[in-house]
Amino acid sequence: MNHTAMQLLLAAVVVLPLVGAVAALLPAPPGLKGRDPGQAVLRHGVTVTGAVLAAAIALAVGFDHDHPARMQATTDISWIQALGIRIHLGIDGISLPLLVMTALLTFLCALYSYFHMPAGPSPKAFVALLLVLEAGTLATFAVLDLVLFFLAFEMVLIPMYFLIARWGGAQRQYAAWKFILYTLLGSVVMLLGLLLIGLKSGTFDMVALATDNGPKSQLSHTVQLLAVLAIGIGLAVKAPMWPLHSWLPDAHTAAPTVGSVLLAGVLLKMGTYGFVRIALPIAPDGMHTFAPYLAAFAAVGIVYGSLACLALARRGAKGDLKRLIAYSSVGHMGFVLLGIATMTPTGVNGALFANIAHGLITGLLFFLVGALKDRYGTTDLDRLAGRTGAALYGRAPRFGGLLAFGAIASLGLPGLAGFWGEMLAMFGAFRPAEGLSRPAFLTFMVLAGLGTLLTAAYLLIVVRRVCMGSKETAEGGGDEAFGKTAGTEEDIASGATRTAPVIPDLARYEYAAWSPLAALTVLAGLWPAALLGLTDPAVQQLLGGGK
Repeated sequence: MNHTAMQLLLAAVVVLPLVGAVAALLPAPPGLKGRDPGQAVLRHGVTVTGAVLAAAIALAVGFDHDHPARMQATTDISWIQALGIRIHLGIDGISLPLLVMTALLTFLCALYSYFHMPAGPSPKAFVALLLVLEAGTLATFAVLDLVLFFLAFEMVLIPMYFLIARWGGAQRQYAAWKFILYTLLGSVVMLLGLLLIGLKSGTFDMVALATDNGPKSQLSHTVQLLAVLAIGIGLAVKAPMWPLHSWLPDAHTAAPTVGSVLLAGVLLKMGTYGFVRIALPIAPDGMHTFAPYLAAFAAVGIVYGSLACLALARRGAKGDLKRLIAYSSVGHMGFVLLGIATMTPTGVNGALFANIAHGLITGLLFFLVGALKDRYGTTDLDRLAGRTGAALYGRAPRFGGLLAFGAIASLGLPGLAGFWGEMLAMFGAFRPAEGLSRPAFLTFMVLAGLGTLLTAAYLLIVVRRVCMGSKETAEGGGDEAFGKTAGTEEDIASGATRTAPVIPDLARYEYAAWSPLAALTVLAGLWPAALLGLTDPAVQQLLGGGK
């Protein structure tokens, strides 16, 4: 595919969601009909996100896979000449997978919402916010100017705030305010670091800054230290790195299902992507100094997240399944940060792979947990265990099987996507970059290994309690915990009742929204070279200073 076509495709990927958001607010979305205005605007959301996904796939097909380290589909236009700010877009093997995954997850969320719109205000506002959110995340992975990166990075905050505050569940206002305050404060600090780099080097161009003989040579060691510290704080909040993670469980617990999917599958990746795209190549000396501290926080986060999940999973802990999956993200994203902190090709490739794997698997899990709440009215583990009994496999076998699949993929079973990223991150920690303390990183690797064991423990407990039943059911728990009983039509006709309710298995729209995530999880696990073949040349060049 020629360069002009690729340019137009990338521009369409970034701009189409914004145009669609404006159109969604019109009295009637152009060209679309429905039984009512709400259905028409939801159909509009599916159409626009589908078009963006098609453009992203075409971009991936036209991408020169023989040269993934080279920036492709580039557009470079002067915007604010006095400040040297340019509209600079482009993709390489690092950003392309994230771009496609973002387009896919947003389309699946729009499709799911078409059939199962969350309770709240007008669908018009919901669709418009969803599309603005998509535009901001796609732009974050496509822009190559530090100022544009910051603007795109911030663009997602307002729509996510309103998605939580207006369409969320219990304590949504508290969770939304906590989300916006944490991320805004982190972003203010990050902006100072980005401005420091731009002013000291004389340019905001990320490609120019990433080369050894380019403007970054003017950045002293002190400037790099200050820049990495400031930028790292802002990125770490979004990542989310322990101990700056406390906004995440509340936001996930309160958010609607599609909000949780996009928050885990896309927004968290913006933080780790910033470390790879900005901190590693532009301020390598500062990153080298802070790498052991980043690795230490990452390792603590892995163990902390796993222990928190284990505490939530045990019986009688009043654990919320949605909150548990949120805490699992702290642990999984810890592996991503650990891989980045090794500053080795192996570790960084592992981090990028784990980014994609987490987006697919955790996105699937949040879809499933949201569906569980719709069916049972709760995500409390004790009540779910009592209500589903031994029969989620028996009464809804496809639902139970998919939930078990998501759990074993999340614990890193070999042959599924979750395995490769975490393994490569630990391999990177086994032999970190020259100048980094190997004994320290070996300690971090051991802690990460402990985290994988704890992850397996809590996820298997969840599968046993929710899918296979638990002791409380056998002792006469079940639906009576809710003060009601249920039975099949045959039971009712014969005058019999049963404790366990009859629940619907997967609907067709749920198959459509969730099957791609399960299929890609298997594909990435069995064929990791498809992703690593894209990222590795780009990472090698990035760590080599763009030579």
